[in-house]
Amino acid sequence: MVVDDSGQFMTQRTSPKMALINTKISAQTLNLNAPGMSELSLPLFPTAGESQEVEIWGDRCEAWTSSPQTKKWISEFLGESCNIVFMPDHSNRPVDPDYTVGENQVSFSDGFPFLLISEASLNDLNKRLPESVAMMRFRPNLVVKNTEPFEEDFWKFIRIGDCELQVVKPCSRCVLTTVDPETGKFSGKEPLRTLATFRKENGKVLFGQNLLATKMGEMEVGMPVEIISK
Repeated sequence: MVVDDSGQFMTQRTSPKMALINTKISAQTLNLNAPGMSELSLPLFPTAGESQEVEIWGDRCEAWTSSPQTKKWISEFLGESCNIVFMPDHSNRPVDPDYTVGENQVSFSDGFPFLLISEASLNDLNKRLPESVAMMRFRPNLVVKNTEPFEEDFWKFIRIGDCELQVVKPCSRCVLTTVDPETGKFSGKEPLRTLATFRKENGKVLFGQNLLATKMGEMEVGMPVEIISK
């Protein structure tokens, strides 16, 4: 996660240029590439680091800071003093207790570990937009196909491979969806403006579903999604 010097988390909401950073994971390293920058390699499983308290949406937890070289790289690219931090194994940030009864952890994600969107839902949205947008605008880590548009709104529990997941709440969308991932700049009011015309509820614009794992397991690209209950 990227944080400013006070430990406050940073996102594309205020630093849209983050969209231009490409990541690649190897066996032991996280490699970052960005326009005009040399490649930066970080340990994927750091064993030690300088402790720093960080804050994400009001939640405070411990993080480990990265090296001075990493701080220089990310600060230079984003144009402000900041650093990349890791969450050590002994640190934790639980999911909002309003949406879980277990001990689910969210780590440095916004609010939930999984975000699911169907290709059909994006296609439906794109038919309404003056210019189509890519799935990348919404940053899901689970994308499903062969469904009806917004069918995922009605799922309660699903299974992918050995993993079972609970669909806990719709994902409310913000200005981050208006960042063009190709330019790293805000591109106007779409797709948020169009989404608000047909996906707004209680003042929130909804697109995608947040999930929690109820049974740990492995999943791979291409695995079928089994709907356990709706």
